[in-house]
Amino acid sequence: MKQFIDFIPLLLFFITYKLDPRNVEFAGQSFSFGGIYSATAMLIVSSLVVYGALLIRQRRLEKGQWLTLVACLVFGGLTLAFHSETFLKWKAPVVNWLFALAFIGSHFIGDRVLIKRIMGHALSLPDAVWTRLNIAWVGFFLFCGAANLFVAFTFQDFWVDFKVFGSLGMTVLFLVAQGVYLSRHMHDNDPTTPKTED
Repeated sequence: MKQFIDFIPLLLFFITYKLDPRNVEFAGQSFSFGGIYSATAMLIVSSLVVYGALLIRQRRLEKGQWLTLVACLVFGGLTLAFHSETFLKWKAPVVNWLFALAFIGSHFIGDRVLIKRIMGHALSLPDAVWTRLNIAWVGFFLFCGAANLFVAFTFQDFWVDFKVFGSLGMTVLFLVAQGVYLSRHMHDNDPTTPKTED
């Protein structure tokens, strides 16, 4: 459910972007709707609504949600202010690389790697497995950032589709691969089973 909520602003961005540009009359004013700039405005507004509602309901946002919201406001705002989609194209790479930096930093700061802090309450795994899993997330975020950057500036007609569905597809594939990897270690939750490190 949480993943779907986080996906709502991106989905609304995609739908608005795909609309044929048209003028809409509202409160005696004429506004252009459809295309990259109104889609960017929709992304900003819907992100504020979604994350604002989550903040009111839960009284907190996760660090990743704060990062996503701030990046949306900064890069989306710059896109609208300078009327250049280049700023928005940098949003996904920068956010992914900041996530990668957080996962890398957890190897040197604190007593547990980041993935163990996130999933440790649900799984009991050897430290070597947590370390490999954390490194895999670093690689995933570095790759996603590079892929988004490459597509955004090489295949300009396709980059919005990739931003929405390519990134989602890569995430699903990575999570499936992670599930397969973790399934080899699920017996570690059984205290009667000796733990092994591969």
